Amino acid sequence: MASNFWIALDMERTTETPPAPANATDSIGTDRVGRLLLRFSIPAIVGMLVNALYNIVDRMFIGYGIGPQGIAGVTISFPLMMAMVSFSILIGVGANTLFSIRMGEGRREEAERILGNAFGLLFFVPLAASLVALVYLDPLLRLVGAGEELLPYARSYARVILFGIALSTTGHGLSHFIRSDGHPHISMVAMLIGAVVNTILDPLFIFVFRWGMAGAAWATVISQGLSFAWCFGYFLLPGTGTRLRRRHLRLDLRHVVWPLLAIGFAPFAMNFANSLLNVILNRGLGKYGGDDAIAVMGILTAYMSIIFMPVFGLSQGAQPLMGYNYGARKYDRVRHLFWISALSATVLMVVGWSVSQLFPVPILRLFVAADSDLIPLGVRALRIFTLAFPIIGFPIMGGQFFQAIGKPVQATLIALSRQILLFIPFLLVFPRFWGLPGLYAAAPASDFLTFLISVPLVFLQLRTLRRLALQPETAP
Repeated sequence: MASNFWIALDMERTTETPPAPANATDSIGTDRVGRLLLRFSIPAIVGMLVNALYNIVDRMFIGYGIGPQGIAGVTISFPLMMAMVSFSILIGVGANTLFSIRMGEGRREEAERILGNAFGLLFFVPLAASLVALVYLDPLLRLVGAGEELLPYARSYARVILFGIALSTTGHGLSHFIRSDGHPHISMVAMLIGAVVNTILDPLFIFVFRWGMAGAAWATVISQGLSFAWCFGYFLLPGTGTRLRRRHLRLDLRHVVWPLLAIGFAPFAMNFANSLLNVILNRGLGKYGGDDAIAVMGILTAYMSIIFMPVFGLSQGAQPLMGYNYGARKYDRVRHLFWISALSATVLMVVGWSVSQLFPVPILRLFVAADSDLIPLGVRALRIFTLAFPIIGFPIMGGQFFQAIGKPVQATLIALSRQILLFIPFLLVFPRFWGLPGLYAAAPASDFLTFLISVPLVFLQLRTLRRLALQPETAP
């Protein structure tokens, strides 16, 4: 098997890279912007929604099969999982941005070298991080907020998830490259495979085999492993636009690794900060509301993933389009893509906000029984936490916009404004005055101020692109 793998990577080693299919990357710079965004975003949105089912399905079956402590255990382990994923996002998003720009410039060989470097890093960095985490698992879980009652639940879940984290993160990273290669539907199928398998295995492992928390985790690991296999196979098959080749696995620190790390720092910082944020949030929830408050936050996290995933799918669909057209110096198309995606993101978040405010009880009953003590606590938390949803679509797309055109400083500032510069201080200060509601109010307060920060940054860059559009031969 190993020899066949390397043979596949080395196929056509001495030949010139074949051109992309005419209907794949070429259309990115020529098709109508709105239609193009729909073609790329809808599969990404569907894929992200399906991906959100991992959190929702796990918490639903855990809530009814194990109880609120099981949900709280997953919630406690979530920051640790996010920290692992952050390293893959650092590599995957940065590499994908460079990949899209090089494809737009018509430099396919360099794009394939970026893919090869990214593959090696995507697998081995999370693998090394997960091995360290497994050795120090109990101290790490206590650090992120696990008390003695929740520790066994969190340990049972996290141990299995960490075992398969490298496959999960690598598969997720490769799915971005598939979209940028002009085949978003193939990326969507990978996520569909994982979600369907997870939905089948969760009740089987929890209720039939009675594996408890470990069963839910094994269902996730197996399903994500299958998603990885699908994405990995795409880049080995003959006839695909871009190939994974052995010669490109050798790391190019100067031209690939350092630039992708610089570009990927913004989403890495956002996700790593989100891990830190969740640690502070979990500890605050435990202090001011106990295990029930932690369980409620687990439910909110699962529900909000449904709200955010369409927006993230939209941003992932728009990112390679903006990156490609920026590389091709089609600056008016970049501006048009941003405005359509920002408006669409705002509409999606308004819908999510409306549902949250009008139907909190039905949402909570998806996870716990109607007579659960978590219901009244969850209603208050959900309504406060989602107050600023109508305005956060703009900064989300603004950060992705800067990411796509290779502007890591602005992207980092927007990313860190909510997660570190604003949210964390609010989490530390607000509860001192308002207790548990203060913890919930920290989210909309930071969302509002992040919106105010992102507006001038985005408008300034759009103005620059408008000027460049009048000088098509001027480099950015």
